[in-house]
Amino acid sequence: MSKVSFSARRRRGGRASMVRTYVGVVAILVWGLAPFYWMLVTAFRDKSHTFDTTPWPTHVTLQNFADALSTDKGNDFLRAIGNSLLVGGVTTVLAVLVGVFAGYALARLNFRGKGIVTGIVLAASMFPGIALVTPLFQLFSDIGWIGSYQALIIPNISFALPLTIYTLISFFKQLPWELEEAARVDGASRFQAFRLVLLPLAAPALFTTAILAFIASWNEFMLAKQLSSDATEPVTVAIARFSGPSSFEFPYAATMAAGALVTVPLVIMVLVFQRRIVAGLTAGGVKS
Repeated sequence: MSKVSFSARRRRGGRASMVRTYVGVVAILVWGLAPFYWMLVTAFRDKSHTFDTTPWPTHVTLQNFADALSTDKGNDFLRAIGNSLLVGGVTTVLAVLVGVFAGYALARLNFRGKGIVTGIVLAASMFPGIALVTPLFQLFSDIGWIGSYQALIIPNISFALPLTIYTLISFFKQLPWELEEAARVDGASRFQAFRLVLLPLAAPALFTTAILAFIASWNEFMLAKQLSSDATEPVTVAIARFSGPSSFEFPYAATMAAGALVTVPLVIMVLVFQRRIVAGLTAGGVKS
């Protein structure tokens, strides 16, 4: 009888634990997605009903998206999207290109000062970005880079590199040394073994770091606000500069529509490639 009672208590405890898990997951989803949902509701709602508190779409219209893409009030949102794509694409390519070689060197090679280099990379990842605004603005002003694309790309690369390097270090450390040694025995040089054997196996980690680097660059606002011009401003700065019909009216609905235009594609991309992202992030966490 006691064994049956103990088994029943274990089953009840297991069900209670599962219920708590699902409740926690639902709470996190609501907390994270509620602002995104309300942004979509407001984006599709007529601007005369912007402050309507109905929790589902009402007075649906596409005029807000037309207003967001219009250039009548000095906004050039399509150009800003192009700027963000350019800055994010170049940042991602350079960060992954440099990061893959740095990650391989720090994971597979032994050289003097290896620990110091790793510590410097870690310190750079923890350095507050707000502390760089003034020195970067002064530096780029002195060399005439304010308002240029390189003034946006170089700081973004410095922010993306630590994440890229540490993700790839953990992945390369997980790969068995025998693969590289076998290629070397067959006559391949170290670079050929890296390019032909290790690099294809690192595709999940490369894919993950590329997506995360692009998203970080796409969402960056603080430095872009100070270092960009009207011709090079990314979407984050363009949305912040949206103007309404008058100086006393803020275009909330058009701003929400613009936010939806730049957020929904990222959400779709993450959902489509979520398995690759998770595989890349967890690849270095389990030893073979």
